[in-house]
Amino acid sequence: MQLSETLPPKLTQLLADMGIHSFTPIQEQALPDVLDGKDLIAQAQTGSGKTLAFAIGLVMQLNPRYFGCQSLVMCPTRELADQVAKEIRKVARYLENIKVLTLCGGMPFGPQIASLEHGAHIVVGTPGRIMEHLRKGHLDLSGVNNLVLDEADRMLDMGFIDSIRDIVEMTPKSRQTLLFSATYSDNIASISNEFQRQPRFVKVEVAEETRPNIDQYFVRANNPEKPNRLLDTLAHFEPTQVIVFCNTKLECDDVAEWLVDHDISALAIHGDFEQKQRDQVLVRFSNKSCSVLVATDVAARGIDVKEIDLIINYDTTRDTDVHTHRIGRTGRAGAEGIAVSFITDRDDRKLADIATRFNIEPEFLDLKTCPSSYQLQPEVATILFDAGKKNKLRAGDILGALTAGLGLEKSAVGKIDIFDFQAYVAVEKGQARQIVKSLSDKKIKGRTIKSRVLR
Repeated sequence: MQLSETLPPKLTQLLADMGIHSFTPIQEQALPDVLDGKDLIAQAQTGSGKTLAFAIGLVMQLNPRYFGCQSLVMCPTRELADQVAKEIRKVARYLENIKVLTLCGGMPFGPQIASLEHGAHIVVGTPGRIMEHLRKGHLDLSGVNNLVLDEADRMLDMGFIDSIRDIVEMTPKSRQTLLFSATYSDNIASISNEFQRQPRFVKVEVAEETRPNIDQYFVRANNPEKPNRLLDTLAHFEPTQVIVFCNTKLECDDVAEWLVDHDISALAIHGDFEQKQRDQVLVRFSNKSCSVLVATDVAARGIDVKEIDLIINYDTTRDTDVHTHRIGRTGRAGAEGIAVSFITDRDDRKLADIATRFNIEPEFLDLKTCPSSYQLQPEVATILFDAGKKNKLRAGDILGALTAGLGLEKSAVGKIDIFDFQAYVAVEKGQARQIVKSLSDKKIKGRTIKSRVLR
């Protein structure tokens, strides 16, 4: 189906300018129902284009002259909410004066209240923070026509169901309700029955020609053996960027600590992290100043790092869809990817499910013992600045301070990330401490900004 057959010419041209000339399968199947105002359950993997599918539908149904909340999108994490809001804003450029507001925890409350006072057409946020604004009377959902639960399975796993129920109760019964999810479970069926009216179910499998190029391997390892097998696996493949998946928060912490004790650059991330901690971990992993991210499935949603060359399933998952979602984080954009799953004596049924799903004969690795000299350390470090967007600090200010101010080459400055009250920049590891020392008596935008190297 061509874009021009369904969309207004101005929107078609806007998407073309973004490099989008045709629909993906999930967009082709979901968009007609979204535009018709019908309820929908859509299952598709990350990278399938599902966000654009509902973004187009929401924007095309807006009344630009009404500055009340007409569409509400709920996401499990701030990172995913930020990505979704960014995508919607791109589409909304085809109309004039459309406001998309993000409401997430871990961010100052005051600016969000001020933004709500001026109205917003579309609100994207996490259930907890949305519920806070509703309780305090800052947000009115009486004009909502469209409700989207994005990554609905993860929101249920994170225990948001009560907040979601309370929020949905404050929206009109006549609304359209869209559930988008990477996996489909009994929980999804249950909330669909509760929130939707005769929804259509759409499931899009990854097409063979677009399926990531991932080699899957397996390692026999019962729980006491896993830490050493993890080191053996890293030494065998010698990766640069790795995600290790664990099933519990405690195990994430233990595995990350074990790796650090064995000279591996590693950070844990899970649901107990405050937003500032989470931001720092994701920044360091995305700018390659951390080599291994040890994560739970819930915490990994919203991670947008394309150059991951190894996924390790330290614990297997009971759900083959979740396994597919995990390993799909490697082998992106045509690159080859590798996934290794540790199999205990109790995991044979899970192994059989994986083999059936991917039509493979499981290949078990015969790993050599990791040499004591092996280490995995990044070549860059991250410097944290105690100022951000709210302090009028821009990426160009940091780049100028490091190049014109300190004489660094532009090529020596890596990824710069600016948040509301903090900023981060990746630099060559060997220069990081000297850079911070040199910045201590320099001014950026006319004032001294504290900085330090994250460790």
